[in-house]
Amino acid sequence: MNNQQMMELTTVEKSSFDELVAQCKRSGSINQELYVEYDVKRGLRDSNGNGVLTGLTEISDVVGIKSENGRKIPVDGCLYFQGYNVEELIEGFGNGRYGFEETTYLLLFGKLPTKEQNESFIHILADLQELSGAFIRDVIMKATSANLMNSLMKSILSLYSYDEKPDDISIPNVLRQSLQLIAKIPLIAVYAYQAYRHSKLDGTLLIKNPKKDYSIAQNILYMLREDGNFTELEAKVLDTCLVLHAEHGGGNNSTFTTHVVTSSGTDTYSAIAASIASLKGPKHGGANIKVQKMFANIMENCQNWDDEEEVCNYLNKILDKEAFDKAGLIYGMGHAVYTLSDPRAVILKRYAKNLSEEKGMQKEFALYELVEKKAGELIMNKHQMFKPVCANVDFYSGFVYSMLGIPDELFTPIFAISRISGWCSHRLEELVNAGKIIRPAYKYVGRHRPYENMDDRVNE
Repeated sequence: MNNQQMMELTTVEKSSFDELVAQCKRSGSINQELYVEYDVKRGLRDSNGNGVLTGLTEISDVVGIKSENGRKIPVDGCLYFQGYNVEELIEGFGNGRYGFEETTYLLLFGKLPTKEQNESFIHILADLQELSGAFIRDVIMKATSANLMNSLMKSILSLYSYDEKPDDISIPNVLRQSLQLIAKIPLIAVYAYQAYRHSKLDGTLLIKNPKKDYSIAQNILYMLREDGNFTELEAKVLDTCLVLHAEHGGGNNSTFTTHVVTSSGTDTYSAIAASIASLKGPKHGGANIKVQKMFANIMENCQNWDDEEEVCNYLNKILDKEAFDKAGLIYGMGHAVYTLSDPRAVILKRYAKNLSEEKGMQKEFALYELVEKKAGELIMNKHQMFKPVCANVDFYSGFVYSMLGIPDELFTPIFAISRISGWCSHRLEELVNAGKIIRPAYKYVGRHRPYENMDDRVNE
Protein backbone atom coordinates (compact mmCIF):
# COMPACT_ATOMS: atom_id res chain seq x y z
CA MET A 1 0.00 0.00 0.00
CA ASN A 2 1.59 3.31 -1.08
CA ASN A 3 0.99 6.76 0.35
CA GLN A 4 -1.48 7.67 -2.40
CA GLN A 5 -3.57 4.57 -1.70
CA MET A 6 -3.39 5.31 2.03
CA MET A 7 -4.72 8.81 1.42
CA GLU A 8 -7.66 7.37 -0.53
CA LEU A 9 -8.86 5.16 2.35
CA THR A 10 -12.15 6.12 3.87
CA THR A 11 -12.28 7.01 7.54
CA VAL A 12 -13.69 3.56 8.36
CA GLU A 13 -11.02 1.81 6.27
CA LYS A 14 -8.27 3.90 7.85
CA SER A 15 -9.53 3.03 11.32
CA SER A 16 -9.64 -0.67 10.41
CA PHE A 17 -6.13 -0.53 9.01
CA ASP A 18 -4.81 1.23 12.12
CA GLU A 19 -6.34 -1.54 14.23
CA LEU A 20 -4.59 -4.16 12.08
CA VAL A 21 -1.29 -2.35 12.63
CA ALA A 22 -1.81 -2.27 16.38
CA GLN A 23 -2.80 -5.94 16.38
CA CYS A 24 0.29 -6.82 14.33
CA LYS A 25 2.50 -5.08 16.89
CA ARG A 26 0.81 -6.82 19.81
CA SER A 27 1.05 -10.21 18.12
CA GLY A 28 4.74 -9.79 17.26
CA SER A 29 5.85 -8.56 20.68
CA ILE A 30 8.01 -11.01 22.68
CA ASN A 31 8.96 -10.61 26.33
CA GLN A 32 12.57 -9.40 26.12
CA GLU A 33 13.51 -11.19 29.37
CA LEU A 34 12.94 -14.53 27.63
CA TYR A 35 15.99 -13.91 25.44
CA VAL A 36 18.14 -13.91 28.58
CA GLU A 37 16.29 -16.83 30.17
CA TYR A 38 16.87 -19.08 27.17
CA ASP A 39 20.34 -17.70 26.42
CA VAL A 40 19.36 -16.72 22.91
CA LYS A 41 22.33 -15.60 20.79
CA ARG A 42 20.61 -12.56 19.34
CA GLY A 43 22.27 -11.46 16.15
CA LEU A 44 24.26 -14.71 16.36
CA ARG A 45 26.44 -13.06 18.99
CA ASP A 46 27.09 -14.21 22.55
CA SER A 47 26.74 -12.12 25.72
CA ASN A 48 30.25 -10.74 25.22
CA GLY A 49 29.47 -9.59 21.70
CA ASN A 50 31.50 -12.33 20.03
CA GLY A 51 30.14 -13.94 16.89
CA VAL A 52 28.78 -17.47 17.26
CA LEU A 53 30.96 -19.85 15.23
CA THR A 54 28.78 -21.19 12.40
CA GLY A 55 31.29 -22.11 9.72
CA LEU A 56 34.86 -22.23 8.47
CA THR A 57 36.53 -20.27 5.67
CA GLU A 58 39.94 -19.76 4.10
CA ILE A 59 38.91 -16.73 2.06
CA SER A 60 39.64 -13.95 4.54
CA ASP A 61 40.55 -13.25 8.15
CA VAL A 62 39.52 -10.24 10.22
CA VAL A 63 41.77 -9.57 13.23
CA GLY A 64 41.09 -6.98 15.93
CA ILE A 65 42.25 -8.66 19.13
CA LYS A 66 44.83 -11.19 20.30
CA SER A 67 44.64 -13.70 23.14
CA GLU A 68 47.33 -13.59 25.81
CA ASN A 69 47.15 -15.77 28.92
CA GLY A 70 43.43 -16.18 28.40
CA ARG A 71 42.87 -12.42 28.07
CA LYS A 72 41.72 -10.64 24.96
CA ILE A 73 43.93 -7.68 24.16
CA PRO A 74 43.01 -4.99 21.56
CA VAL A 75 45.48 -4.70 18.68
CA ASP A 76 45.72 -2.69 15.49
CA GLY A 77 43.36 -4.30 13.02
CA CYS A 78 44.55 -6.50 10.16
CA LEU A 79 42.61 -7.87 7.20
CA TYR A 80 43.89 -10.85 5.24
CA PHE A 81 42.70 -12.07 1.82
CA GLN A 82 43.60 -15.75 1.34
CA GLY A 83 46.34 -15.25 3.94
CA TYR A 84 47.81 -12.05 2.45
CA ASN A 85 47.73 -8.81 4.42
CA VAL A 86 45.56 -6.36 2.47
CA GLU A 87 47.87 -3.45 3.24
CA GLU A 88 50.76 -5.35 1.64
CA LEU A 89 48.58 -6.23 -1.35
CA ILE A 90 47.69 -2.57 -1.95
CA GLU A 91 51.33 -1.53 -1.60
CA GLY A 92 52.13 -4.16 -4.22
CA PHE A 93 49.69 -2.61 -6.70
CA GLY A 94 52.16 0.17 -7.48
CA ASN A 95 53.60 1.32 -10.78
CA GLY A 96 50.21 2.21 -12.24
CA ARG A 97 48.75 -1.29 -11.81
CA TYR A 98 45.13 -1.56 -10.76
CA GLY A 99 44.43 -4.14 -8.09
CA PHE A 100 40.73 -5.00 -7.96
CA GLU A 101 40.83 -7.56 -10.76
CA GLU A 102 43.93 -9.17 -9.22
CA THR A 103 42.22 -9.20 -5.83
CA THR A 104 39.19 -10.90 -7.35
CA TYR A 105 41.45 -13.59 -8.83
CA LEU A 106 43.05 -14.10 -5.41
CA LEU A 107 39.69 -14.43 -3.64
CA LEU A 108 38.27 -16.87 -6.18
CA PHE A 109 41.29 -19.08 -6.73
CA GLY A 110 43.26 -18.80 -3.48
CA LYS A 111 46.56 -17.57 -4.91
CA LEU A 112 48.08 -14.48 -6.48
CA PRO A 113 48.15 -14.70 -10.27
CA THR A 114 51.28 -14.63 -12.35
CA LYS A 115 51.63 -11.79 -14.83
CA GLU A 116 50.28 -14.02 -17.62
CA GLN A 117 47.40 -15.33 -15.49
CA ASN A 118 46.47 -11.80 -14.44
CA GLU A 119 46.44 -10.50 -18.01
CA SER A 120 44.36 -13.47 -19.16
CA PHE A 121 41.88 -12.99 -16.29
CA ILE A 122 41.50 -9.27 -17.06
CA HIS A 123 40.76 -10.13 -20.71
CA ILE A 124 38.14 -12.69 -19.64
CA LEU A 125 36.36 -10.12 -17.47
CA ALA A 126 36.53 -7.52 -20.24
CA ASP A 127 34.94 -9.96 -22.70
CA LEU A 128 32.13 -10.73 -20.25
CA GLN A 129 31.25 -7.07 -19.55
CA GLU A 130 28.82 -6.53 -22.39
CA LEU A 131 25.09 -6.15 -21.90
CA SER A 132 22.76 -6.39 -24.87
CA GLY A 133 20.78 -3.37 -25.96
CA ALA A 134 17.61 -5.37 -25.38
CA PHE A 135 18.57 -6.07 -21.75
CA ILE A 136 19.39 -2.41 -21.13
CA ARG A 137 16.11 -1.31 -22.72
CA ASP A 138 13.77 -4.00 -21.33
CA VAL A 139 15.22 -4.46 -17.84
CA ILE A 140 17.36 -1.54 -16.71
CA MET A 141 15.45 1.30 -18.37
CA LYS A 142 12.00 0.20 -17.23
CA ALA A 143 10.49 0.75 -13.76
CA THR A 144 13.50 2.70 -12.52
CA SER A 145 14.01 2.98 -8.77
CA ALA A 146 15.42 5.75 -6.62
CA ASN A 147 17.19 3.07 -4.59
CA LEU A 148 19.57 1.52 -7.07
CA MET A 149 20.07 -1.57 -4.94
CA ASN A 150 16.59 -2.64 -5.97
CA SER A 151 17.57 -2.03 -9.58
CA LEU A 152 20.61 -4.26 -9.09
CA MET A 153 18.47 -7.04 -7.63
CA LYS A 154 15.92 -6.78 -10.43
CA SER A 155 18.59 -6.87 -13.12
CA ILE A 156 20.50 -9.79 -11.61
CA LEU A 157 17.33 -11.83 -11.17
CA SER A 158 16.45 -11.04 -14.79
CA LEU A 159 19.81 -12.41 -15.97
CA TYR A 160 18.49 -15.82 -14.87
CA SER A 161 16.18 -15.74 -17.90
CA TYR A 162 19.12 -15.11 -20.25
CA ASP A 163 21.12 -18.10 -18.96
CA GLU A 164 20.80 -21.48 -20.71
CA LYS A 165 21.78 -23.32 -17.51
CA PRO A 166 20.59 -21.07 -14.68
CA ASP A 167 19.91 -23.81 -12.12
CA ASP A 168 23.10 -25.82 -12.70
CA ILE A 169 25.09 -25.50 -9.47
CA SER A 170 28.12 -27.47 -10.60
CA ILE A 171 31.39 -25.67 -9.87
CA PRO A 172 32.27 -24.97 -13.55
CA ASN A 173 28.84 -23.44 -14.20
CA VAL A 174 28.73 -21.38 -10.98
CA LEU A 175 32.24 -20.09 -11.70
CA ARG A 176 31.08 -19.03 -15.18
CA GLN A 177 28.05 -17.29 -13.71
CA SER A 178 30.18 -15.64 -11.04
CA LEU A 179 32.66 -14.21 -13.55
CA GLN A 180 29.80 -12.88 -15.67
CA LEU A 181 28.18 -11.17 -12.69
CA ILE A 182 31.47 -9.67 -11.48
CA ALA A 183 32.06 -8.27 -14.98
CA LYS A 184 28.53 -7.00 -15.61
CA ILE A 185 27.48 -5.50 -12.27
CA PRO A 186 29.52 -2.27 -12.74
CA LEU A 187 27.64 -1.62 -15.99
CA ILE A 188 24.29 -2.49 -14.43
CA ALA A 189 24.90 -0.10 -11.52
CA VAL A 190 26.02 2.86 -13.65
CA TYR A 191 23.31 2.32 -16.27
CA ALA A 192 20.68 2.04 -13.52
CA TYR A 193 21.82 5.40 -12.16
CA GLN A 194 21.75 6.99 -15.61
CA ALA A 195 18.24 5.61 -16.20
CA TYR A 196 17.07 6.93 -12.82
CA ARG A 197 18.69 10.31 -13.48
CA HIS A 198 16.98 10.52 -16.87
CA SER A 199 13.49 9.36 -15.83
CA LYS A 200 13.23 10.87 -12.35
CA LEU A 201 15.57 13.87 -12.41
CA ASP A 202 15.03 14.86 -16.06
CA GLY A 203 18.72 14.49 -16.82
CA THR A 204 20.38 13.58 -20.09
CA LEU A 205 20.40 9.85 -20.76
CA LEU A 206 24.05 8.78 -20.90
CA ILE A 207 24.80 5.16 -21.80
CA LYS A 208 28.43 4.39 -22.67
CA ASN A 209 30.02 1.09 -23.56
CA PRO A 210 33.01 0.27 -21.33
CA LYS A 211 36.50 0.41 -22.76
CA LYS A 212 38.22 -2.96 -23.09
CA ASP A 213 41.59 -1.58 -22.02
CA TYR A 214 40.26 0.13 -18.88
CA SER A 215 40.17 -1.38 -15.41
CA ILE A 216 36.81 -1.72 -13.65
CA ALA A 217 37.58 1.40 -11.58
CA GLN A 218 38.48 3.39 -14.68
CA ASN A 219 35.35 2.24 -16.51
CA ILE A 220 33.06 3.25 -13.64
CA LEU A 221 34.40 6.82 -13.80
CA TYR A 222 34.42 6.80 -17.61
CA MET A 223 30.80 5.59 -17.92
CA LEU A 224 29.57 7.88 -15.16
CA ARG A 225 31.06 11.13 -16.41
CA GLU A 226 29.77 12.93 -19.47
CA ASP A 227 33.26 13.80 -20.72
CA GLY A 228 34.67 10.44 -19.61
CA ASN A 229 37.75 12.10 -18.14
CA PHE A 230 39.41 11.32 -14.80
CA THR A 231 42.82 11.70 -13.20
CA GLU A 232 45.17 8.84 -12.43
CA LEU A 233 44.74 9.53 -8.70
CA GLU A 234 40.94 9.41 -8.95
CA ALA A 235 41.01 6.01 -10.66
CA LYS A 236 43.61 4.68 -8.23
CA VAL A 237 41.58 5.81 -5.22
CA LEU A 238 38.40 4.18 -6.53
CA ASP A 239 40.33 0.99 -7.32
CA THR A 240 41.63 0.95 -3.74
CA CYS A 241 38.07 1.37 -2.43
CA LEU A 242 36.99 -1.64 -4.49
CA VAL A 243 39.88 -3.72 -3.10
CA LEU A 244 39.13 -2.75 0.51
CA HIS A 245 35.42 -3.57 0.21
CA ALA A 246 35.84 -6.79 -1.78
CA GLU A 247 35.73 -9.16 1.18
CA HIS A 248 35.44 -9.08 4.97
CA GLY A 249 35.07 -12.57 6.39
CA GLY A 250 32.15 -14.98 6.34
CA GLY A 251 30.34 -13.50 9.32
CA ASN A 252 29.19 -10.15 7.96
CA ASN A 253 25.47 -10.02 7.23
CA SER A 254 25.51 -10.13 3.44
CA THR A 255 28.23 -12.79 3.14
CA PHE A 256 26.48 -14.95 5.73
CA THR A 257 23.35 -14.50 3.61
CA THR A 258 25.33 -15.86 0.66
CA HIS A 259 26.20 -18.98 2.66
CA VAL A 260 22.66 -19.45 3.99
CA VAL A 261 20.96 -19.11 0.61
CA THR A 262 23.63 -21.13 -1.22
CA SER A 263 23.27 -23.97 1.31
CA SER A 264 19.67 -24.47 0.16
CA GLY A 265 20.87 -25.42 -3.34
CA THR A 266 19.34 -22.42 -5.09
CA ASP A 267 20.70 -20.72 -8.22
CA THR A 268 23.50 -18.15 -8.37
CA TYR A 269 21.26 -15.25 -9.39
CA SER A 270 18.92 -15.76 -6.42
CA ALA A 271 21.85 -16.12 -4.01
CA ILE A 272 23.55 -12.90 -5.15
CA ALA A 273 20.27 -10.97 -5.24
CA ALA A 274 19.66 -12.03 -1.63
CA SER A 275 23.13 -10.82 -0.66
CA ILE A 276 22.45 -7.46 -2.29
CA ALA A 277 19.16 -7.25 -0.39
CA SER A 278 21.11 -7.73 2.83
CA LEU A 279 23.74 -5.15 1.89
CA LYS A 280 21.00 -2.62 1.09
CA GLY A 281 20.05 -2.39 4.76
CA PRO A 282 21.22 0.83 6.44
CA LYS A 283 22.75 -1.20 9.29
CA HIS A 284 25.11 -2.82 6.78
CA GLY A 285 25.93 -1.20 3.45
CA GLY A 286 24.29 2.19 3.75
CA ALA A 287 26.31 3.51 6.68
CA ASN A 288 28.63 5.74 4.62
CA ILE A 289 25.66 7.79 3.41
CA LYS A 290 24.69 8.36 7.04
CA VAL A 291 28.24 9.53 7.77
CA GLN A 292 28.03 12.04 4.92
CA LYS A 293 24.73 13.43 6.17
CA MET A 294 26.13 13.69 9.69
CA PHE A 295 29.16 15.66 8.51
CA ALA A 296 26.96 17.98 6.45
CA ASN A 297 25.03 18.64 9.67
CA ILE A 298 28.24 19.25 11.64
CA MET A 299 29.50 21.68 9.00
CA GLU A 300 26.22 23.61 9.15
CA ASN A 301 26.26 23.90 12.93
CA CYS A 302 29.95 24.47 13.67
CA GLN A 303 31.32 27.82 12.53
CA ASN A 304 34.98 27.02 13.11
CA TRP A 305 35.76 23.51 11.86
CA ASP A 306 39.26 23.65 13.34
CA ASP A 307 38.02 24.66 16.82
CA GLU A 308 38.38 21.42 18.81
CA GLU A 309 36.21 22.62 21.69
CA GLU A 310 33.34 23.74 19.45
CA VAL A 311 33.38 20.51 17.44
CA CYS A 312 33.54 18.36 20.59
CA ASN A 313 30.63 20.24 22.13
CA TYR A 314 28.53 19.51 19.06
CA LEU A 315 29.59 15.85 19.01
CA ASN A 316 28.43 15.59 22.62
CA LYS A 317 25.07 17.03 21.57
CA ILE A 318 24.83 14.29 18.95
CA LEU A 319 25.64 11.66 21.59
CA ASP A 320 23.06 13.21 23.95
CA LYS A 321 20.39 12.85 21.21
CA GLU A 322 20.06 16.63 20.99
CA ALA A 323 21.46 17.07 17.47
CA PHE A 324 21.50 15.57 13.96
CA ASP A 325 19.06 12.61 13.82
CA LYS A 326 18.61 12.39 17.62
CA ALA A 327 19.74 8.74 17.58
CA GLY A 328 22.72 9.36 19.86
CA LEU A 329 25.21 7.86 17.39
CA ILE A 330 28.37 9.20 15.80
CA TYR A 331 28.27 7.32 12.52
CA GLY A 332 31.39 5.71 11.11
CA MET A 333 32.80 5.06 14.58
CA GLY A 334 33.10 1.59 16.11
CA HIS A 335 33.29 -1.94 14.74
CA ALA A 336 32.22 -5.39 15.93
CA VAL A 337 35.74 -6.85 15.53
CA TYR A 338 38.28 -4.04 15.13
CA THR A 339 39.31 -2.21 18.29
CA LEU A 340 42.37 0.06 18.02
CA SER A 341 42.02 0.55 14.27
CA ASP A 342 40.20 -0.63 11.16
CA PRO A 343 42.94 -1.25 8.55
CA ARG A 344 40.56 -0.30 5.74
CA ALA A 345 39.93 3.09 7.33
CA VAL A 346 43.66 3.62 7.92
CA ILE A 347 44.44 2.95 4.25
CA LEU A 348 41.48 4.92 2.93
CA LYS A 349 42.40 7.90 5.11
CA ARG A 350 45.77 8.21 3.33
CA TYR A 351 44.09 8.22 -0.06
CA ALA A 352 41.41 10.65 1.17
CA LYS A 353 44.16 13.05 2.25
CA ASN A 354 45.86 12.89 -1.16
CA LEU A 355 42.58 13.32 -3.00
CA SER A 356 41.54 16.26 -0.79
CA GLU A 357 44.77 18.01 -1.77
CA GLU A 358 44.05 17.45 -5.47
CA LYS A 359 40.46 18.71 -5.02
CA GLY A 360 41.30 21.64 -2.73
CA MET A 361 39.26 20.13 0.14
CA GLN A 362 41.95 20.08 2.83
CA LYS A 363 39.67 21.96 5.25
CA GLU A 364 37.00 19.27 4.98
CA PHE A 365 39.58 16.52 5.43
CA ALA A 366 40.92 18.25 8.55
CA LEU A 367 37.41 18.21 10.03
CA TYR A 368 37.09 14.46 9.37
CA GLU A 369 40.47 13.94 10.99
CA LEU A 370 39.46 15.98 14.05
CA VAL A 371 36.17 14.12 14.50
CA GLU A 372 37.96 10.78 14.16
CA LYS A 373 40.50 11.86 16.77
CA LYS A 374 37.94 12.98 19.39
CA ALA A 375 34.83 10.86 18.73
CA GLY A 376 36.28 7.62 20.09
CA GLU A 377 37.16 9.26 23.41
CA LEU A 378 33.76 10.93 23.69
CA ILE A 379 31.89 7.69 22.96
CA MET A 380 33.94 5.75 25.52
CA ASN A 381 33.35 8.41 28.19
CA LYS A 382 29.65 8.71 27.43
CA HIS A 383 28.97 4.98 27.61
CA GLN A 384 31.70 4.14 30.17
CA MET A 385 33.30 1.72 27.77
CA PHE A 386 36.71 0.09 28.15
CA LYS A 387 36.95 -1.35 24.64
CA PRO A 388 38.56 1.23 22.30
CA VAL A 389 36.36 2.75 19.60
CA CYS A 390 37.97 3.36 16.21
CA ALA A 391 36.83 4.77 12.89
CA ASN A 392 35.54 2.11 10.51
CA VAL A 393 35.76 1.99 6.72
CA ASP A 394 32.49 3.92 6.31
CA PHE A 395 33.99 6.96 8.04
CA TYR A 396 36.07 8.02 5.02
CA SER A 397 34.52 6.09 2.11
CA GLY A 398 31.56 8.43 1.58
CA PHE A 399 33.87 11.46 1.71
CA VAL A 400 36.08 9.83 -0.92
CA TYR A 401 33.11 9.02 -3.17
CA SER A 402 31.88 12.60 -2.88
CA MET A 403 35.28 13.97 -3.89
CA LEU A 404 35.18 11.62 -6.89
CA GLY A 405 31.85 13.16 -7.92
CA ILE A 406 30.00 9.90 -7.38
CA PRO A 407 26.33 10.57 -6.52
CA ASP A 408 24.91 9.37 -3.21
CA GLU A 409 22.63 6.93 -5.02
CA LEU A 410 25.70 4.94 -6.13
CA PHE A 411 27.47 4.72 -2.75
CA THR A 412 26.00 1.36 -1.73
CA PRO A 413 25.91 -0.08 -5.28
CA ILE A 414 29.68 0.52 -5.50
CA PHE A 415 29.97 -1.49 -2.29
CA ALA A 416 28.05 -4.27 -4.09
CA ILE A 417 30.26 -3.98 -7.19
CA SER A 418 33.21 -4.71 -4.95
CA ARG A 419 31.73 -7.22 -2.50
CA ILE A 420 30.31 -9.46 -5.23
CA SER A 421 33.84 -10.85 -5.61
CA GLY A 422 33.73 -11.97 -1.98
CA TRP A 423 30.15 -13.27 -2.24
CA CYS A 424 30.96 -15.40 -5.28
CA SER A 425 34.08 -16.74 -3.55
CA HIS A 426 32.04 -17.75 -0.51
CA ARG A 427 29.30 -19.27 -2.68
CA LEU A 428 31.88 -21.44 -4.42
CA GLU A 429 33.48 -22.38 -1.08
CA GLU A 430 30.07 -23.44 0.27
CA LEU A 431 29.37 -25.56 -2.82
CA VAL A 432 32.83 -27.14 -2.95
CA ASN A 433 32.47 -28.29 0.66
CA ALA A 434 28.90 -29.52 0.12
CA GLY A 435 27.76 -28.42 3.54
CA LYS A 436 24.36 -29.01 5.13
CA ILE A 437 21.54 -26.55 4.71
CA ILE A 438 22.04 -23.79 7.28
CA ARG A 439 19.10 -23.96 9.66
CA PRO A 440 19.47 -22.36 13.12
CA ALA A 441 16.88 -22.91 15.84
CA TYR A 442 14.15 -20.61 17.11
CA LYS A 443 12.41 -21.51 20.37
CA TYR A 444 8.63 -21.21 20.48
CA VAL A 445 7.58 -19.10 23.49
CA GLY A 446 3.91 -18.67 22.71
CA ARG A 447 1.08 -20.75 24.20
CA HIS A 448 -0.99 -23.57 22.71
CA ARG A 449 -4.71 -22.81 22.50
CA PRO A 450 -7.86 -24.74 21.63
CA TYR A 451 -9.65 -23.86 18.41
CA GLU A 452 -12.54 -21.37 18.75
CA ASN A 453 -15.59 -21.29 16.49
CA MET A 454 -16.23 -18.00 14.72
CA ASP A 455 -19.27 -17.10 16.89
CA ASP A 456 -17.31 -17.74 20.10
CA ARG A 457 -14.39 -15.43 19.31
CA VAL A 458 -14.06 -12.20 21.31
CA ASN A 459 -12.38 -9.03 20.06
CA GLU A 460 -9.69 -8.35 22.64
